[in-house]
Amino acid sequence: MGLTQITHADGFASIISGMRRCGKSTVQLQIQAKYFKDKGLFLHFEDPRLSNIESSDFERLYNEIQKRKTKILFFDEIQIVKGWEFFVNQLLREDFHLFITGSNATLLSKELGTHLTGRHFSNELFPFSYKEYLDYKNLTPNENSFSNYLQEGGMPDFLRTGEKKYLNDLLNDILIRDISVHHGIRDVNSLRQLAVYLLSNIGNLVSANSLSGMFGIKSGTTIMDYFSYLQDAYLVDFVPMFDYSVKKQIRNPQKIYATDLGIYHQNKITFSPNEGYLLENAVYLHLRRQGHEIYYFKNKGECDFITTHNGIPENLLYSKRTIKPSNLFQLGNG
Repeated sequence: MGLTQITHADGFASIISGMRRCGKSTVQLQIQAKYFKDKGLFLHFEDPRLSNIESSDFERLYNEIQKRKTKILFFDEIQIVKGWEFFVNQLLREDFHLFITGSNATLLSKELGTHLTGRHFSNELFPFSYKEYLDYKNLTPNENSFSNYLQEGGMPDFLRTGEKKYLNDLLNDILIRDISVHHGIRDVNSLRQLAVYLLSNIGNLVSANSLSGMFGIKSGTTIMDYFSYLQDAYLVDFVPMFDYSVKKQIRNPQKIYATDLGIYHQNKITFSPNEGYLLENAVYLHLRRQGHEIYYFKNKGECDFITTHNGIPENLLYSKRTIKPSNLFQLGNG
C-alpha cells in the first residue's frame, strides 16, 4: 500500500492497521510531509510519556490540541486507551483531519463499526512486498533476489539491521503487547507454543478441534479464540475452504499462512526447506495485498487459491503446481 492508495478527507478518520513494526508510523510521517508540509500534531500512545493516559485525560488533551491551532492529527496506537473512539468521534464532528494507526484489527474495527460508521476509511499495511523489497535493497527482479526475499521477508527493521534475533523479539512483543495484555491471557507460554506451531505449518490445514489438548490448552473454544487473536495481530492468517454453503466453510479446516516469511523462518520448528509452501505463502501474500477474498478448494481435486468477488469465483490459482520461482518473481506489484 503506497501513499497514493490511502484515502483521506476532512471530517474523516483514515485508519491504517497492520502488524507491529511493519511501518505504520513511518507512513504517517510520510503522509504528514507529503500532504501537509509537516504540519499537524503527532501523538504516539505507546510513548512512555503517554503510557498512563486514560479517557478522563482526553479533555486536557483536547485543550492542548486547541492551543496548537491545528486540525490535522496523527494518532499512533490510540486503541490502547479505553474510550478512544468517543474522543475521535468528537474530533470528527468538529471536522478534524485524522490519521490513526493500530496493531489490532478487531479492536479498531469493533469501535469503528459502532461509533464511526460512515466517517472512516480503512487501510491495511503489510510488510514489504517483493517489489518494495527490491526498491529498498536496490536489487533487480530475478530468481536469486526472489529466493532471498522468500528467506528474509519484508519487515523493514530486520532488512535494515540483518539481526535475526529481532524477529524472535518481535514475535514476543506481538504475543505480549498486542494479544496477552489486551485479552488478559496469563499463560503466554502456551500462546507462544501455539503461534510457533502455526507458523511452522504454513500451507497446511488446521482446525481448533484437532489441536485441543495440545500446548496445555484443553478447550477447542479457547484455541479458536487464540486463532482470532493471532489473526487480529496480523501474525498469521487463515483461509477457509470455498463452498457455497457457509456451514461447510465453517465446519472444514482452514489453511494457515504467515504474514511475514522472515518471522516464519526465524521462529519455525520444522527443518525441511518447504519450498512449495514458501511459494504458496508468497502467492497468498500477493493476493492478500490486492484485497481479494481468498479461499482454497478441496473435493475430488485441489486448488490452492480461489479468489471471489461478491461471493462469485473470479480466479483460480494452482500455486505449487504451476508457479515456479523463475516466474513467480514477476508478481512485482505484490
